[in-house]
Formats: sequence, C-alpha cells, structure tokens
Amino acid sequence: MIFVSELPTLDPLRAAIRDAFLADETASLEGLLPQAKISADANSRVAEQAHKLVIAVRDQRKTLGGIDAFMREYDLSSEEGVMLMCLAEALLRIPDADTADRLIRDKLAQGKWDKHLGHSNSLFVNASTWSLMLTGRIVQFDRLSVDDIGAFLAGLTARMGEPVIRVALNQAMRIIGHQFVMGRTIEEALKRRHTPEHKDYLHSFDMLGEAALSEEDAERYYISYVDAIGALAQEAKQSSGVYSAPGISIKLSALHPRFEFAKRERVLKELTPRVHALARLARDAGIAITLDTEEADRLDLTLDIFEVIYSGLQSDWNGFGLALQTYQKRAIHVLEWLIKLARKQQRRIPVRLVKGAYWDTEIKLAQQRGLDGYPVFTRKASTDVSYLACAKRTWAARDALYPQFATHNAHTVAFVLEMAGNERGFEFQRLHGMGEELYGEIVGAKKAGVTCRVYAPVGSHEDLLPYLVRRLLENGANTSFVNRISDEKLPVEEITADPVATTLGTKSLSHPRIPLPVDLYDGERRNARGIDLADSAALTSLAHAMTRSMGKPWIAQPIVNGKALRGQKKAITNPSDRRQIVGHVVEASDREIDKALKVAVATTYEWSRTDIETRAQCLERAA
Repeated sequence: MIFVSELPTLDPLRAAIRDAFLADETASLEGLLPQAKISADANSRVAEQAHKLVIAVRDQRKTLGGIDAFMREYDLSSEEGVMLMCLAEALLRIPDADTADRLIRDKLAQGKWDKHLGHSNSLFVNASTWSLMLTGRIVQFDRLSVDDIGAFLAGLTARMGEPVIRVALNQAMRIIGHQFVMGRTIEEALKRRHTPEHKDYLHSFDMLGEAALSEEDAERYYISYVDAIGALAQEAKQSSGVYSAPGISIKLSALHPRFEFAKRERVLKELTPRVHALARLARDAGIAITLDTEEADRLDLTLDIFEVIYSGLQSDWNGFGLALQTYQKRAIHVLEWLIKLARKQQRRIPVRLVKGAYWDTEIKLAQQRGLDGYPVFTRKASTDVSYLACAKRTWAARDALYPQFATHNAHTVAFVLEMAGNERGFEFQRLHGMGEELYGEIVGAKKAGVTCRVYAPVGSHEDLLPYLVRRLLENGANTSFVNRISDEKLPVEEITADPVATTLGTKSLSHPRIPLPVDLYDGERRNARGIDLADSAALTSLAHAMTRSMGKPWIAQPIVNGKALRGQKKAITNPSDRRQIVGHVVEASDREIDKALKVAVATTYEWSRTDIETRAQCLERAA
C-alpha cells in the first residue's frame, strides 16, 4: 500500500453514495422519476396552487424590491449583469489598487447602465444603478451628457481618475451588500430580526467567510461561530424548542485550511474536535446547527465528520443537521444513509433540502479533470425531479428527519403543501432578500400557517462578494425561477410546469449540449482522462496498480541506432521516501551521445523522404 493509512471500508449505504457520484444520468433519472410522481388529481391541485402563487407575485411587481428586483434587472442574460459579477469577483481577488483601476477602466464604461435606470420600480435598483453610473454626489451633469452614458463614463474616468471610480464602485457594492446580508455583525442581524418585515419568520444565520487559507483564518472563523452561538443562546430562551429557535449554519472549509480528501486523516483529527465543540455549544444553547455542504468532492469527508459527531453527542438533542444538495445524483442515497443513522441513534436529523449553488463549478471541474461523468444533473428539470423525490422521501421519514424545504420555486412550494396536506411539523426556507413575495402568500396565521426560516448571511461587504457571486450564478441566469416568475412575457403554465412531465417529454434525459467530460472536444480529440482523487474506490484501484508497478524491475537505458546500451546502473529513489528504490537508470556517456547524434544526422535525409503517415506511426509507437 502506498498511502499513509488504509482507506476506509464503506458500508453498503456509503458505497451506494460513492457509486452514484458520477453515475449515468439517464439511469439515475429513471430511478428517481417514479419516486417523484404523484397522482393526476394531486398534480392538478399542485398546478393550480403554483399558478395562484405566480399570479400573486406578479401582481406585487410594482412594489418588488431588494435582491429579487436587482437579480431581474441585472440578470446574467444582460451584459451588465455579467460585468457586475466579473467586477465583484475580480475586485475581491485583486491585491493592488493599480490593477483594480485598470480593470475598471477596461470594463466599466462598456456597460449600458442608462437602459436600466428607471426601468425598475424598485428604489433599491435605481439607487444601485445611479451608483454604478457614478453620478449623484460625485459629479453634476446636464441631460445631454446622459444620452451616451458609455462616453460619459469614459470621459469621467479620464477627468477624475480610476481611484474615484473604484471608491464609487465599492460604495455600490456596499449598497448591494446591505440587501444581501442581514447585518454586519450577529448583534446587528439579531436587531434586524425583530423588525416588522421579519416578524413572521425564523432565522438561520450564516457567518460569511469562504474557505480558510491558514490556521489563523480557521481560528478567526471558529471564534465568530462561538460568539454567534452565544448571542443566539439569549434569543433561544424565548423559543419553545430547538425547531422554533434561531439557528446557525457552518462551513467546514472555513474551519480548516486543508479540508480535502487528500488530508482526510489530518482533517478528522484536527477538525472533528472543533466542530464537536460547536455542536455542544449549540446543544447547550438550545439551538440547531447545520453543516452546509459545499463542492461535490468534499461530500464524503463531510459525511465522515457528521457521522462521528452525531454518533458521539449522546443526548436527546435533535438539532444537529445537514444541508443536502439535490442537484447531485447522490442525494437520494445520502438521505437513505441519514435515515438509517438517525434511527440507529433514535434522534431526528434536520435536513435542509437545497438544489445547490455550485452547478457551474461542478461542470467545469469535471471537464477539467477529465472525469467519467458529472456529479450533478445537466438539466434544470432533472434537478427539480431529484428535489421532489427527496422531498417525498424526507416527508415519509419524519420519525428520523426534520424536513426543511429550501426553495424559491412556486411549483416546489405547491408540491410540498400538497404532500403535507393539513399536517405541519416542517419548515420552508428562503434566502434573505429573496422570495418575500412568494412566501408572503403562505406564511403567517392568516395565510397557510406554514413556518419559513430565512437563511441570513452576516458579515461585511468584503466577505459578501464570494457569496454574491454564487447567488448571481445560482439565481441570476435567465433560466432561474427567480427571474422567470416575474417575467410576464413567459406564460404562467410554462414556469409552473411539472418537472416530471417535462423530463419525460425530453428526447434525451441528459443535456445534449453538455457532453461528457471525455467527449468535451466534440470528436476532434479525446479529453485527457483523469482520476477522481476524492473517490476511495478510484484511489484503492490506483494504489493497487502502483503497488504492482513498484514490484517490477524498472530500468531505463539509452538506445542508439535501435540497440540498448549497457553500463553501470544507478538507483532511482522515491522523492517522497528516499529509502525506497523505484528503478535503475543507465546513463549515456559522452561518446555514446556523439554516436547518437551522428546516427541522427546520417538518417535525416531518409527520414525527410518518408511519407507523413509512416512517420506518424513511428512516433506513436515510440510514444
């Protein structure tokens, strides 16, 4: 074995999760479709309810504000939406002001910002647009100068310089950030929680921050979680139980700088105690804590940590939960594993069903790595089918799971309401700043009386930018429900269509314009095939092959004019373990090198007269 320690042996349910990682998409959907189906009568009621919800949201369009309005105005089908996303992410990553200024000079004046001004009825959108146009307090101008806002911005940049523009753009991001985050600190967020707009909602707070790059980062994030739990403990005293109290979500990548499968032993040793401590604090505070799921190749490690902590809590606390991304083909198998784990410990696990926010990343990573398939579904409707199947399975296992349905999709909301009937004991979830109009139709004692929890980010606008980019990618595309629900050009029946029927009506269950990673170059050539280094089965196979290879007597020696030359052998050792000899080499002498060059020169004429096909075959055989 070439690894530091043996890879874990998986039980049947964990093995099923692993096998579904890059499973054939058609086969995965054929298994999910029957599970997502409901009766014709129920389907008719879902369609009717979804239709009413969309009409209600559209009727409120004149008062629509916040992120919903901003997403619609600057969605990723517009040049300005793409530009904003790129600028937001780029400014976060650029370490020096000069480079940031050059980027702004290159990009900002290209946008047609004036076409967005006054187009929305949202004061927030128009205020953001004015900031992006760099007007207001910065400069006074007459009506003529706004006729060509691109030229105006270019001239403004030339007169005032990029630093002023950069400050204004950062200010615009702060305006946007205020709508995306609940507060800059947990205290500010809790204060806002008690305002009238939030009175009918529960909250789960997310301390903004991406993956830790150092131990100092991880310690800082850990302290922020500890402080947040302490603040929430006071709020929880006024609640009737863990499911009616505010909660907190944590990212494992924020708590360890090397949260990856390759460092599994180290992560389990160092990260598990840290998460265990946070779980105990949350338990003692009477609140729930949810592990957010991140990129697909981190799921196995997340489940390892979840199992160790959940099994070791030894209490009747039902607040240790997990987010589950249903755009992954593994989602239904993860549910089965969670159900078994919960029943074994005789406690419930809160499960937050989400569709997933890393779709673009997962597709590109699979292509880049040359994997055998994709971990996610390639069609939007297929993800919806997976979500409905998982929703039904979660609802059927309420003895083991506490259902949390995170969605902004009217059809999904109607499906859950139909499934639940008059029963409660579950909750919806929405993102802060989004979906207010949709949930305003069902939340509250005078409406459907359902519970809804707001996923509320907390942090500064600098911490916001990576989160903002994910939200723009997830909800800013013109295919997203957030955009489609308020686009009156689209028929209601189209955006509330049953995803099961939509999927069954497609000729190909996988997206025909998203080829498998190996076929990325459309027949021109095969993509380089890679190995999934987060798959224990792939690693075990690799280890066995390497062990067999290391058992052979490998020797490299010079070949001159078709003959292998003999000489004194020199041992070659493993660079990671110099005690291990992996083979031997015979090095050519100066005289042998001269001979090789003479042979090459002598055969140049003959080689140049050889046809190209024969030469290609020679080179391929040599390779």
